[in-house]
Amino acid sequence: MTMLMPMLDELELRKEICRVARSLFERGYVHATAGNISARLADGFLITPSDACLGFLEPADIARIGVDGAQLSGARASKALVLHRSIYETDRTAACVIHTHSTSLVALTLSGVWTRDDIVLPITPYFVMKVGHVPLIEYHRPGDPAVGSLVALAIVRMRERGTPIRAVMLDRLGPNVWHESPAAAMAVLEELEETARLWLNCNPRPEPLTAAQIDELRRHFGASW
Repeated sequence: MTMLMPMLDELELRKEICRVARSLFERGYVHATAGNISARLADGFLITPSDACLGFLEPADIARIGVDGAQLSGARASKALVLHRSIYETDRTAACVIHTHSTSLVALTLSGVWTRDDIVLPITPYFVMKVGHVPLIEYHRPGDPAVGSLVALAIVRMRERGTPIRAVMLDRLGPNVWHESPAAAMAVLEELEETARLWLNCNPRPEPLTAAQIDELRRHFGASW
């Protein structure tokens, strides 16, 4: 599969990562030094530094990683590098990966997700259209390299079902989302977090969209569900 959009040059991509990171921080999607963002380059990757606050990044801080995983420049790379590389290797359309500890999504795992393959029911059309299925990845400590293999297996499993994914949820930690650009990945994260917030705030819990309603979204908008 080919990339969905042309890549920005490296300097512009560094600036875009910082813009997205600051936006997420200012709106409360990330806090303190939690979360990380990476992007694919033609000859490697960029990833935010370990223990960095995403609200105050500078373009030069971002680590540059070679195709072999070796760090070439910038501050020390996030410990999530192995997981991010696993996503890029398994989904060739992924050009940016964002991981956060978004409050509603973490709260959802603490209160009990719906199923292993769907952490929340398809309760809104935009969740179905813009996010799709979101599998739960069992708890591992932050930075555990085993998580990369589990996420890769989830990507392959859902692709073989005919429902490719662009997000997973790490139990008690937060979501990893990916898309063709930092802005597009941020939009997926926003829709996913908003759906979790709606689910947690509704009492009684809302009913999912019907099979006919979801099929209509497939036909009109190409929803992957």
